[in-house]
Amino acid sequence: KAVKWLDEEHLAHSLQDVKEAPPTEVQVAQWSKAVGGWEKLINRAGYTWRGLPASETKDLTEARAVALAVSHPSLIRRPLIDYGNGDVTVGFSEKTREKLKA
Repeated sequence: KAVKWLDEEHLAHSLQDVKEAPPTEVQVAQWSKAVGGWEKLINRAGYTWRGLPASETKDLTEARAVALAVSHPSLIRRPLIDYGNGDVTVGFSEKTREKLKA
């Protein structure tokens, strides 16, 4: 959906398949900080999260959540858009689309 919209709006973009090219711990930590914490970065409603043992998901700290996302990149909400200037958004809301057009 996001890629189709970006193409229709003729907005340049590049994709990173996190399964083929997993993000580094530094990247994930930066993304987490930029979006306001791991709670906003990690998808806790998906199959990957539900498939993890409680011992891995209970009482998460920022550091443990970042390490978990590095180990299981499909936990990262998508689309994650890194604007290259320190700004990062997750999801594809109207607010995100407006930011992309600006």
